[in-house]
Amino acid sequence: MRDGLGPARVRVQGGNLAEEFERRWGSGAKVLAGEVFCADGTVADAATVLRPGAHVFLYRELPDEVPVPFDLPVLHRDEDLVVVDKPHFLATMPRGRHVAQTALVRLRRELGLPELSPAHRLDRLTAGVLVFTVRREVRGAYQTLFAQGRVHKTYLARAGVDPSLDFPRTVRSRIVKRRGCLQAVEEPGEPNAETVVEHSGDGRYRLTPRTGRTHQLRVHMASLGLPIAGDPLYPRVIDVAADDFSTPLQLLAHRLEFVDPRSGQMRVFTSTRT
Repeated sequence: MRDGLGPARVRVQGGNLAEEFERRWGSGAKVLAGEVFCADGTVADAATVLRPGAHVFLYRELPDEVPVPFDLPVLHRDEDLVVVDKPHFLATMPRGRHVAQTALVRLRRELGLPELSPAHRLDRLTAGVLVFTVRREVRGAYQTLFAQGRVHKTYLARAGVDPSLDFPRTVRSRIVKRRGCLQAVEEPGEPNAETVVEHSGDGRYRLTPRTGRTHQLRVHMASLGLPIAGDPLYPRVIDVAADDFSTPLQLLAHRLEFVDPRSGQMRVFTSTRT
């Protein structure tokens, strides 16, 4: 790790490494500067020759990012887990233009935990309870727990009111999120997403997802004609400047409950946000 980030792994075509970097990316400067490492940890140099298919490691240049000006409070910490109350606008982990300004990198730096890894993911615009594993050897148990849907999740949201709709109601549909598309879409076919929607009055909703498709809650609320307040994607895409934090999505991952796969104890974590 370096500043909370691991190195990128690059598969090489073989031959002189500096010449390959020059040929493929227009510069062998990283190799010549001693910033590229072989798989055994040795530093590559101008004379390094590797076989085809070998891997090297290097640290990428970080993009310029707008700082997310909100705290990331820790709700719980032990030898296995770190649970935080993620703010709106902070991505869970590096992706695209969000690298250093992510919950994962911030926590690795602040807590000094280089093996920290998310057990699941929250959308960048969603706030609330987010669980990380502390050590590599426990990572699989908790990630499997979330992947298999054995975690009970409760979200709170604010949206409009339609007197013609009865609640509670269960929304089922087939949701598909295609690479390169901002929005997920509902398509005909076997449902793969299910959400229980309850109205608490005055446009406040309790959402209980029984599956975990990308943007599921936002898509299902929009499909009811009740898009979540502050949503820049549903029902239509709204361009928002990177430094505009004035209108957070009114969606909160309020509560998580699960049986700990290591201790067998019931774990319950609740957001302090409203």
